[in-house]
Amino acid sequence: MVLKTAGCLLVAFLCSVKGVHGRNCLNETCAHQRICALKGSTVDLPCKYRHLNNNTVSDSNWYIQGERDEAPTNLSSLPEYSGRVKYLGNNVSDCTLRITDLRETDSAEYKFRFKTQNGEWRYSFPGTNLTVTDLQVRVTPGTGGKTLTCSTSCNLTDNSNLTYVWYKNGQRLDEPVSRQHSVKEYYTDSYSCSLLNLRSAVACVVGQSCMNVIYTHQSVCALKGSTVNISCTFSHLKKLNATEETWFNKWDSGVIKDLIQDPEYAGRVDYHRTTDKDSTLTVTDLRESDSAEYKFRFTANKVTWGYSFPGTTLTVTDIQVKGTPATEEGKVNLTCITSCPLTDNSNTTYIWYKNGQHLTHQKTMTSYLILDPDSMEDRGRYSCGVKGLMNVHSPKFSVGEQSVRIGTIVGITVVVVILILLLSGFIWFRKKASKSTSDRRDKVVIRQRVHVDTDSDTYTTLNMRTMSPDYDTLDYVRDSHNDKDTQ
Repeated sequence: MVLKTAGCLLVAFLCSVKGVHGRNCLNETCAHQRICALKGSTVDLPCKYRHLNNNTVSDSNWYIQGERDEAPTNLSSLPEYSGRVKYLGNNVSDCTLRITDLRETDSAEYKFRFKTQNGEWRYSFPGTNLTVTDLQVRVTPGTGGKTLTCSTSCNLTDNSNLTYVWYKNGQRLDEPVSRQHSVKEYYTDSYSCSLLNLRSAVACVVGQSCMNVIYTHQSVCALKGSTVNISCTFSHLKKLNATEETWFNKWDSGVIKDLIQDPEYAGRVDYHRTTDKDSTLTVTDLRESDSAEYKFRFTANKVTWGYSFPGTTLTVTDIQVKGTPATEEGKVNLTCITSCPLTDNSNTTYIWYKNGQHLTHQKTMTSYLILDPDSMEDRGRYSCGVKGLMNVHSPKFSVGEQSVRIGTIVGITVVVVILILLLSGFIWFRKKASKSTSDRRDKVVIRQRVHVDTDSDTYTTLNMRTMSPDYDTLDYVRDSHNDKDTQ
């Protein structure tokens, strides 16, 4: 669910127009001053801005202001935000930012800035303060039992029409749908709540040793071919001992299959513990078919717990290169992306390859590259990977080769057209020359076949319009013969 906020703050800036000193212009930003959102949710940071009509926005970005003397850090260049931020604005008036899969470390003040063709940055001030909170179940004494409250560390900005869901020992309860829930005290029971499909940690009604399983992450995104650790902690009554532990991701009518005994995971899974109240599942050489919900269960005093509790959903993704137009005109932005934000990407170092060769420049260690397709130096086929996974590469993405191919095709087309014209001209002249030769031959044949016999009374009807000199002669000869007869 996307959290959208209403209301805004307008801030006017004093700026100088190029060539005119001391002139005022208005650059406005419209943003919510404070936003409180749930961990794991999606939030929109609304923003509006305005500039002079004769100005053109040449660049813009959202950033987190560091120390006073530090330059603003563009969010898209930070590995921890890779695949989680999206600019919903434009170069006219909208500068809204969306952040997905919120983490508590995302709590910060976010600011927007833009630059016009004058080359001067315009900053929003103040920015938007985002606080990311998780859900917690608070247990307080109540009438005849305990009162449970689904709480957050700050008041959610979008808190209208919220529906709460409660779980007892992992099982969903139909009622209530409010923030508070009254229960009777029972030492084995544990409760959790959820809001917007986001679930809180488990809380015990009595003490801290009820029967429960708590997972470190509700969801995990990992790269195909990598290794992932899925961890949980569990608790039970102090007088009980856990005698059996199992990780599984398949169950049918309550029958589960231990991953260690699953042929699909042969040689790829391992369980290990650091204390008597935790367990970690390690899966190596991840495959896309490994995407599933993983659960842990334990047996204490012949009673099995953990099946009904929500587990950790693992998504295995491959890596791709996405090309989009860069802010600078004519350039392209290559981004190394995944289908889901990598869970442990704060220390991720990206690797770029050009035509199969590893690029070692410092600028190629980020998740994106800005290239010029018209530059011979930048043209080539690019792929990306992650440090430590040398065998995991994205498919290749061509930069500039399309324009080269188009140029080649155009050149070949021009040559072919010229050849066709030359050939057509040659055939036309050849036909014309052949026709002229044929006409001369026909005249010779006519002269050879005409025999004049002055004693013959055979007459020939002649067309006077098309009569040739040969027939002129015949006519003359005939007339001369008649003259002799009359004498």
